[in-house]
Amino acid sequence: MFLGLDSSTQSLTAVLIDPDSGEIACQFSVNFGNDLPQYEASNGFIPGGANGEVHSNPAMWLEALDLLFSRLAAATDLSQVKMIAGSGQQHGSVYLDSSFDTRLAALDSGQNLVHQLAPAFTRQTSPIWMDTSTGEECAEITNTLGGSAEVCRRSGSIAIERFTGPQIRRFFKTDPDAYARTGRIHLVSSFIASVIAGKSVSIDYGDGAGMNLLNLATLAWDRDLLDATAPGLLEKLPSPAAATTVQGAVSGYFVGKYGLASACRCALFTGDNPASLVGMGATRPGNIVISLGTSDTFFAAMPGPKTDPNGFGHVFGNPAGGFMSLICFRNGSLAREALRDRLGLDWSAFERAALAGTREAAGTNLMLPFFGPEITPRRDFTGPVLQGSPAFESAAQPALQVRALLEGQFLNMRLHSQWMEVKTERIRLTGGASKNDGIAQLVADVFQAPVERLEVSNSAALGAALIAAAAGGHDLDALQQTFCQSSPDSALQPDSSLAPAYQDAMRRFAALLDAV
Repeated sequence: MFLGLDSSTQSLTAVLIDPDSGEIACQFSVNFGNDLPQYEASNGFIPGGANGEVHSNPAMWLEALDLLFSRLAAATDLSQVKMIAGSGQQHGSVYLDSSFDTRLAALDSGQNLVHQLAPAFTRQTSPIWMDTSTGEECAEITNTLGGSAEVCRRSGSIAIERFTGPQIRRFFKTDPDAYARTGRIHLVSSFIASVIAGKSVSIDYGDGAGMNLLNLATLAWDRDLLDATAPGLLEKLPSPAAATTVQGAVSGYFVGKYGLASACRCALFTGDNPASLVGMGATRPGNIVISLGTSDTFFAAMPGPKTDPNGFGHVFGNPAGGFMSLICFRNGSLAREALRDRLGLDWSAFERAALAGTREAAGTNLMLPFFGPEITPRRDFTGPVLQGSPAFESAAQPALQVRALLEGQFLNMRLHSQWMEVKTERIRLTGGASKNDGIAQLVADVFQAPVERLEVSNSAALGAALIAAAAGGHDLDALQQTFCQSSPDSALQPDSSLAPAYQDAMRRFAALLDAV
């Protein structure tokens, strides 16, 4: 069997798969807030951070690892696990002194991880992806490199506050003594992988690309970005490598304490977004994943390291090889809910209104569907912008506004993913709103591509388990065909007769966006 772990913002999850039977053998999760209340992090992070700081306690992650393995060992025979891989929330970082590797090598199964490893922390808290405190550092890195376009060309993203490079620079500036004592800087993913492996392991390309430090063209640390970030940084970073790289046998700590076989091995861990790409069965170019949540996300595999010239999309490594892009749209379900409430609709009416009686208006009325600030494009909207018929603009026919909002969201996705130059052959739709047939049909129509809906829970942990099996010799494509199936009778086909209308609507949508 093969074990996948995912260390997310709020929990640590394990998914154990059996490729021979094609089944998930078991899955468990440790919720940080519920299971480890002593850390006072009900949502997985320390509340009340100043100046945009959002940090977590890395000791909490260690304690969760012990708790999770104790639950797994009580429920199943861990000696059957052949390989472990994992994922971690992207951009989070852990800071350790030169004793870390020695402590890993000497782990004692009679003691817990926190007691043995916490003394190595040079920074007692870890900045995570929600942190926005590094605007000044982003500007400094950008200016040193000669502009955002150059940072994006090299690293796959413009300098972003949550990314690890700016976070490291802020640590160096605010606590230079602690930075000097730091011998190793890990991502959440490589930190957990190092504990499992009993030694410091590499950072994989997928997660490393979310740092503003990895050169996409060479897949090595970029010297100019490193120099712009902090002095002596190269010596503190593990080398980058592919996610399926096997690191050797797992630490004797887990063999002695939880019954893993001494022959069990550990692959590299990756970021949660690259792992989700695997868990959603979308590692080949042409397979698009759209997740409809509080914020909507669009992610897809790409064959080469092409970057978004506007800096809205982020490029990471694809665990199956090549690259992937993730584009986040802040006005997701919050915008849908805002219009629903403004029009006094419930969700069933929202669905019917999206389709019933409005097909002839497809692509006719335009709405820039931003009920607040947006990040793709990066603009401070105070409300939606409407352009269309008087009945539409006055909401005399609410169904027209419902259709225009949804069309606007998906036209915006289509418009801002064109730079990838990847033909959309299939869309895998997930998230709460994906169950809504009206919304799903509009996705198919706007993109002119078939839509499948997946009910994959814990997609990052499942993706990690599939990576583990691939590192252990199984064919990843075959694994995805088995474990990443769409829901029965959930597929929807596009209405091809609407293709010209939406092509024209996208042109007019782009012009309206440029005009406001």
